[in-house]
Amino acid sequence: GDPGRAAAGRDDHGRAAEPVSRGVGGAAGNARAVAGATASAYRVAMGIRRLMSGVAFGLTVLTATSSVAAAVPIVGVASVIDGDTIEIHGVRIRLHGIDAPESRQLCTRPTGERWRCGQQASLALSDQIGRSTVSCDPRDTDRYGRTVAVCSSRGVDLNGWLVTQGWAVAYRRYSRDYVRAEDQARAARRGVWSGQFDIPWEWRAARRSAATG
Repeated sequence: GDPGRAAAGRDDHGRAAEPVSRGVGGAAGNARAVAGATASAYRVAMGIRRLMSGVAFGLTVLTATSSVAAAVPIVGVASVIDGDTIEIHGVRIRLHGIDAPESRQLCTRPTGERWRCGQQASLALSDQIGRSTVSCDPRDTDRYGRTVAVCSSRGVDLNGWLVTQGWAVAYRRYSRDYVRAEDQARAARRGVWSGQFDIPWEWRAARRSAATG
């Protein structure tokens, strides 16, 4: 082209050259494109968020359904493991809301005689059940993997029966369901309440402390 016309701001046909400000319009277009892309990305992110919320809700419902299914009563002939634990069809069951003396635990009679109260608690539970069918309603699972349940036999709440007869105490740390039954046993001086004994969880704690000390 002609350097003279170019320098004067004219094109080859003598028309004024387009102003440089045309580039500003291009920048505005780019800005609109970026804004559009940002809005699109936001919509995608919100869609993913809603999807994840739906998945989380579904998992919550599934978990709740599984929990309900897991709460189906366990029914059958029971084997007594100790004063507050039985087994039905290979499922180890810890009786809810109570704590019985351990099998090796000793208690003291008013005469000062030491006796195996933990062993007697197991025998008392075994005699109460006999060969009758036991039905257990699961409440929880403890840290040892045992099912925690309220069990009954021949219409009798075994958890409550053990506490009422003085073969177990109310496990207040986990439940207050059997506090009144414990009060009755203490007042009547039944079972372990006939003399002196260590509360089962305190007895266990003392043994652990002695073993680690």
